[in-house]
Order: sequence, then structure tokens, then C-alpha cells
Amino acid sequence: MPRPQLLCRPAAGPDEAALHHRIRHEVFVLEQEVFAASDLDAHDASDDTIKVLAWAAAPLTGWEPGGAVRLYPLEPGIWQGDRLAVLAPFRAWNLGGHLVRYAVDTAAALGGVEMVAHVQTANVRFFERLGWQRRGEEEIYVGLPHQLMSIDLTVRVGARLPARS
Repeated sequence: MPRPQLLCRPAAGPDEAALHHRIRHEVFVLEQEVFAASDLDAHDASDDTIKVLAWAAAPLTGWEPGGAVRLYPLEPGIWQGDRLAVLAPFRAWNLGGHLVRYAVDTAAALGGVEMVAHVQTANVRFFERLGWQRRGEEEIYVGLPHQLMSIDLTVRVGARLPARS
């Protein structure tokens, strides 16, 4: 099967914001059971939070939402990326990589100098391949082992990440 076209963009309007939350709920509440009932928190209500959706265009089905991530400023120049969620049928297409790159590029375009994320330990190598660095020791975050990671947003995008489609 040919690889689909992939597109990441901020959620447009309340319907897409609800879709963003539904994807996160499916991954973090139903599948991984990281959260008991909901993964929503105060960042979801903040106007500073950018909720991103990833779409895949399959030849027979058209555009389908397959993943989500959010990002928000922690302080001037420092951004946090979190709640990276990709639905199981879309994982083989590297939708997560596209979402991470989009979040990094968006934070950099908005004047960020660094982005941080609490990454589930099983996903640390994935983030390292995308140019992220470990910070400190493994820690418990939302009740599970995570690794704090960061990426320098001042490095030119082409120099930071290999070009991939």
C-alpha cells in the first residue's frame, strides 16, 4: 500500500478541538490507561495552548485524522510539547514524527529557543532520532516512568532534522 499524504495543522474550531481530545482520550485513557477518565487539564483551556491534528490522505478513504499533539509556552522562549497521541492504524506511517517536527517548527517560528517534553521511556529512542536530548535522570510523570527531553529551537531546521516526506 502506498504511503499516504500527511498533513499537520492546528485544530480549526471547536469540532476539530473535540477531535483532538477524542484522539488523546483513545490513546491515553482507553488504550494505555495512563489516565483513569480524562487527560484534560488546565493547559487545554488556555488560549496559549496550540492543539495540533495530523491528517493522512489514503487513496480510497480521503483525509482521516490520525494523531494529535499540543504545545504551549512555559516561559518566554521555552515551550512544552506533550500529549503526543497517534491512533494505532496510523503508527506505521510515522505520523508521530510528523507531529513532533510540526510542534518543534511551530515553537521555533513563535520565537522559542528550547522545547521540552516528558517522554515515556519506551519512546526515548524515537525522540533521540528526531534530534532531542535527554535531560537528567528518568522520573515519574503522571504515574509512569518518563524521561525529560529537550531540543534546541535555534538550530536551523534543515540542520536539526533529516529531510523526510
